[in-house]
Amino acid sequence: MSNRSEVGIGAGVIGLAVLMAAGATQIKSEAGYSGVGAAFLPGLVAAVLALCGVLLIVQAVTGGYRTMPDDYESTPAPHWTGMAWLSAGLLLNAATITHIGFIPSCSLLFTLAAHGFRRSMGGGRAPLSEWLLDVLTGAAISAPVYWMFTKLLGLNLPGLTSSGWI
Repeated sequence: MSNRSEVGIGAGVIGLAVLMAAGATQIKSEAGYSGVGAAFLPGLVAAVLALCGVLLIVQAVTGGYRTMPDDYESTPAPHWTGMAWLSAGLLLNAATITHIGFIPSCSLLFTLAAHGFRRSMGGGRAPLSEWLLDVLTGAAISAPVYWMFTKLLGLNLPGLTSSGWI
């Protein structure tokens, strides 16, 4: 990879930071707890992203990326099947969370992401018991998160029942 490409990557990261900062300025919110509004976190992320872009450019112009292998073309190619499983999990989560509820949707996301990671590490077809374990693990992780957000913090997450416990 040439230094010009590396500078381009840093400039792209700065461009993303600018877009994120512009989006953060569009968030209308009153100052909340301790004077911090809803735009604070996206603004902070944009600032850190811009800093990362600047640091990438500095490293590119002072000798190139230091941790790149000399023969970067020999690095393994991305595992597209694993990425497809993970992407499917994210898209299905976004599409189903308001229809089937937070806990089932996040359990589905966890299951598909775990399967994608296993496939990317060389695993083949998973037995049914592994799929069931992933679904139960996803539910065990997402249920306390759901209950904490809805019961303790009073935030509304999509539930499966009107009682608010599932």
